[in-house]
Amino acid sequence: MDEDPKKTVLRKKRLIRIAGSLLSLAVLTYIAIALISGSQSGHFRFFGLFSDSENAQMASEFFFDVGRNRVFADLGGSLAAAGTLGLQVLDAGGYETLRDSFRMATPMVCSQGDRAVSYDIGGTSVRVFNNSEVLVSIETDGLIIAASINKNGWFAVCTQEGGASKGTVTVYNDAGNPTYRVNLASGYLLTAVLTSDNKSLAVLNLTPGGSRISFYELNSEDVDHIFELPGKLILDMSYTTGGTMLLVTENSLIGLGKKNEDTEIYDFAGRRLGGYAIYVDSIVLYLLDYNVGYSGGIISIDEKGSVLGEIETDREIIDLTYGDGQIALLRGDGIAFFETSLEELPLADDSVSSVGATKIISFGKGRVLAAGDHSAVVFRVES
Repeated sequence: MDEDPKKTVLRKKRLIRIAGSLLSLAVLTYIAIALISGSQSGHFRFFGLFSDSENAQMASEFFFDVGRNRVFADLGGSLAAAGTLGLQVLDAGGYETLRDSFRMATPMVCSQGDRAVSYDIGGTSVRVFNNSEVLVSIETDGLIIAASINKNGWFAVCTQEGGASKGTVTVYNDAGNPTYRVNLASGYLLTAVLTSDNKSLAVLNLTPGGSRISFYELNSEDVDHIFELPGKLILDMSYTTGGTMLLVTENSLIGLGKKNEDTEIYDFAGRRLGGYAIYVDSIVLYLLDYNVGYSGGIISIDEKGSVLGEIETDREIIDLTYGDGQIALLRGDGIAFFETSLEELPLADDSVSSVGATKIISFGKGRVLAAGDHSAVVFRVES
């Protein structure tokens, strides 16, 4: 999997927030289908972002000034926030270490280690930064669909060029220099991810017949191999530590081997996908029963399809995150922590309120930030 095992990328489902007036009808169709199958909070992927700076003095509340539509990512022990007015980084004590002001309509941010990429979905602005400075600033020619970054700081930007079905993926090295480019003449580009060794690229696009992933080696212009999934929508893809891929569809998990062999490792066709979180080689699913309010279940599964834990719930789940062997849920009535086995862990202070919070961000082992309109409050597991 192309994630730092201790600091997983916050890469919440980036296409959910695409502005309809800016992107193609096909991508909007993709979003609509995903929403029907999907999340109560408007996001499809909730990633655990755990920091190693466990002994740092942490503020009890963080305040942000980046405008509306805020999104967050852990940045090597600091916290990155992006919004309609630009981006901001706060250290563990809540002090600002970076600010870059620029306009975004639909901001997004994802990180790996001590670098992050922020971009404007449906716009043209891209920034790559660490906790103290903007390292790369790019204005794209086409409208941005998605972007991703690997642990070495290489990043891929997906844009819509020309006609609705003309998508382009540009790969940049850690210095911000373009090193590889893929032009799609057919299908509708959704996202792309790089391997951690900077050698390979996987490109996901939607076709009339289903979903397609094209694999490229960055030392060759030709497609290395293609995987097609007829009649199904792939919502997300992620590399495992062994170099295989984990695919999330609207009704199943699929493991994709290096030789393109695929295995359905978990089928949840009888329930609706409300959200999910991937950490290293395991995943947590929030599955809803159809037409039964908030009734559903939380299930943790490894990359081979073995169930690690399972609980039923009838409470509203607003957001979830997963990392370093711990799962956290933002429920309508508060925060709850769990082991991977889904055994509940006690809160250190149950008097802290999460009222008004719309998302949670893991920030150090046993800690999460519950973010609302103006600030984020820290919750901790009892030590």
